[in-house]
Amino acid sequence: MQRFAGIAETGIPDDTTLALIRMPRCSLPDVITVVPEKLPLTRSRRRKRRKRRKSRGRRNAGSVWTKKNISWRVKTYPREAHLSRETMRALMYYALKVWSEATPLNFHEVGSYSADLSVEFLRLDHHDGYPFDGPGGMVAHAFFPGDPQRAGNVHFDSDEEWTFRSPDDFGTDLFAVAVHEFGHSLGLAHSPSKRSIMRPYYQGPVGDPLQYQLQMDDRLEIQKLYGSRVLHSTEKPEVTSLLPNLLSLPPDFPALRSGREFPDRCAANIDAVAQIRGETFFFKGQYFWRLTQGRHLTSLRPASITGFWRGLPSTLLKVDAVYERHTDHHILFFSGPLYWVFKDNGVEEGYPRPVTDFGLPQGGIDSAFSWPLDRKTYFFKGELHWCYDEATGHLVEGFPIDKAPWEQFPTSVDAVLSESDGTLFAFKGREYWKYDRQNFMPQAGYPRSIAKDWLDCTAELYPPMSMPTSPASGVELQPDLRGPQLEIERCVCFCSAVPAASSASLNGLLLALLALQGFA
Repeated sequence: MQRFAGIAETGIPDDTTLALIRMPRCSLPDVITVVPEKLPLTRSRRRKRRKRRKSRGRRNAGSVWTKKNISWRVKTYPREAHLSRETMRALMYYALKVWSEATPLNFHEVGSYSADLSVEFLRLDHHDGYPFDGPGGMVAHAFFPGDPQRAGNVHFDSDEEWTFRSPDDFGTDLFAVAVHEFGHSLGLAHSPSKRSIMRPYYQGPVGDPLQYQLQMDDRLEIQKLYGSRVLHSTEKPEVTSLLPNLLSLPPDFPALRSGREFPDRCAANIDAVAQIRGETFFFKGQYFWRLTQGRHLTSLRPASITGFWRGLPSTLLKVDAVYERHTDHHILFFSGPLYWVFKDNGVEEGYPRPVTDFGLPQGGIDSAFSWPLDRKTYFFKGELHWCYDEATGHLVEGFPIDKAPWEQFPTSVDAVLSESDGTLFAFKGREYWKYDRQNFMPQAGYPRSIAKDWLDCTAELYPPMSMPTSPASGVELQPDLRGPQLEIERCVCFCSAVPAASSASLNGLLLALLALQGFA
């Protein structure tokens, strides 16, 4: 173990060795031994010793896939996780893409139960000979192509704190581990090299999935098994999936031409805010800024709305509201009298359509949010709000409801954001309020600055409009390390309430919801 890990060969469990033992790692053994069957015992032992000596320098398991088109699917997910299922699938997609770029292999996601590569998140003893052990320790394993019963099985410990774009010392980076495990499923063994992705010990995040490439020795080893990919100038490696394409483009796609006018994130109010695939999007005019689950601003420059979501008209000047629908995870855009429905970043056929489909006024809405705890969508216009049941496709009876604005807040809302745990934020001008999901009252210490807390405007809160927005050095983000907490069983249903004008029993929860329009 010490020799393979590249530490001093003391032959005893010294401090360095014990520290190595405590590191999270892949469950598979470091040294592969292959013992031929039906050999006399003494001959088998000699053969085993020779195989062990040879295996120390071998980087593959001696077996490969005999086809170039390999199917894959994520069969099960953790019951509780900070990453959304869409993000997990996206990270599997990019982990496979790392290997497809170096080989002639093509990977295709399938929806059927049977797939060549089957990804599962499992706990403790799951009956494959490699039990997990809770957080830390053994984090994942995968089986080689030559395994007669388990080939293509890729297992992740469901008890790990799986993360993406988090600091090195928080959680376990799912992308880094997935690249390693897919290496096993394609036939690579562990490597003693400290630079190799196939080193058995977890080494932390490896970088942006959009940019990561194999180290040269890993590339050479996988190409010994499958050869290299020879592409014509117009070809690209093929990894197909039904994934959202939000991760498939650079964070600031499309690149903005120098000299082009666009809104200053530190000085302008916003038009809409939405959480999509666990990430937060701020919309202003024809552009948007995007934040990761840990609230890292992916680019200081805004990106074009119509350049990213293909199907919106190029003449679109602004959006009024955006939200991800909980029933099918489609994304809805509202602008004036029209709305669009997107699957990932491609518009569905038959759109745009009038907002009157929802029973809303023809002139459009001011804001909207979809609340995960009751799976209803709330629309706001002036002093009115509507509650819409996405499952039935109808407004809840008794809406819209009219209310007088609360005296302590402004009279109209720019945007309302619902996070995946049901926490609500209301945005007005350059400030925002956070609401306690237990009593739906604004939390102490608010309002706070949108620019400072969300859009990385730490140097100067409201810089002049002419200030350049290229990435600045020395800016230190303060991420929310844990991200949103999922709360599956809790459900507080506002939509069962009756109009305030006709019921004396309207409770404080409904009043708090109605107040959203009053303080944004």
